[in-house]
Amino acid sequence: MIIPAYNEGAQVLSTVRSVMASHYPRDRLQVLCIDDGSQDDTWRWMKTAKREFPANLQVIRQAKNAGKRAVLMVGFAKAKGEIIITIDSDSEILPETLAELVSPFVVDQRIASVAGNLRVLNVAGGAIPKMMEVSFTSAFDFIRAGQSVYGGVFCTPGALSAYRAEVLLPLVKEWSRQTFMGKPATIGEDRALTNLVLAAGHRVAYQRTAVVLTQVPTTYATLRKMLLRWARSNVRENLVMCSFVFRRFRPRDSGSNWVRLFCALQLIRMTLFEALKCVVVARLLLLHGVVLGALAVGALLSAFIPGLIYHLRYGGSFGFHWAVPFSFFWLVGLSWISVWGLLTATNSGWLTRRVENRKWRPARVSV
Repeated sequence: MIIPAYNEGAQVLSTVRSVMASHYPRDRLQVLCIDDGSQDDTWRWMKTAKREFPANLQVIRQAKNAGKRAVLMVGFAKAKGEIIITIDSDSEILPETLAELVSPFVVDQRIASVAGNLRVLNVAGGAIPKMMEVSFTSAFDFIRAGQSVYGGVFCTPGALSAYRAEVLLPLVKEWSRQTFMGKPATIGEDRALTNLVLAAGHRVAYQRTAVVLTQVPTTYATLRKMLLRWARSNVRENLVMCSFVFRRFRPRDSGSNWVRLFCALQLIRMTLFEALKCVVVARLLLLHGVVLGALAVGALLSAFIPGLIYHLRYGGSFGFHWAVPFSFFWLVGLSWISVWGLLTATNSGWLTRRVENRKWRPARVSV
């Protein structure tokens, strides 16, 4: 397991503890926690983790911030297992997650990468985390679950993903040198790596029972930055996917036709749908009240599926309570992001993980 960390503070200790609490054989578990030149107290918390888990944990400190890809490269070079797992340092896993995450590799030898099931860790942190909890459930238990049937999950998330080492390691060099429009690509490392695995002719699956809880933004400013980074990455990697998916990239696998269909739908969303947004804005500027009413009705209808999926998956009315406000929140405050991401796709700024003024404090060890 590789845990890259940058300006994560005390959360990195909680991440390591969740990994070490896994119901997985300790003699088969190697954990690498790498500090990417953090400017806060992250390294101190890593050393605290090392004192708690001296046998299975190796902590490494980069002298300067080099970016997530560079840190993962360090981890890939030191990894000894047949399966390599990456987990973000702002995430925590459940005790059964590791065993569940690696099980698809045993069941199907065609699978080379597995995406975990992403849920919100700080769901009590306000309205935005609650809305993101419903959004994540739709994105994983509906979209990725559907893609997984045909072995074509588009993105194994940085929060939790697993790879066959024999497939991953030959791809690492190309991945580390990725460029877009002549500039080094420093964002979207998870989607880029997934594309390379798919292009090499392998299957990518989603494991619903491999749950990872991750911190999400609690303010509009940080949320829009995260989503803008994702939007730019999606533009780039959709174009990359087009370069191989419409060829015979998986000739002996009938699921490849469905992967092509999913890719075509992504292209339609990236072009036609974004153009239609501009048309709608123009109509609104001309004070067409009918358009405003149609948008409101559309927002209500679009909230039904995420709310229903959450209800079917976890029960209760939480999904419906937060799917509706998220739909209107997206319409008013977030719908512009994908358009701007398309227009600024060459920008590789990470936008988040800025230095915060944190005071280091001794860790409270749970017994």
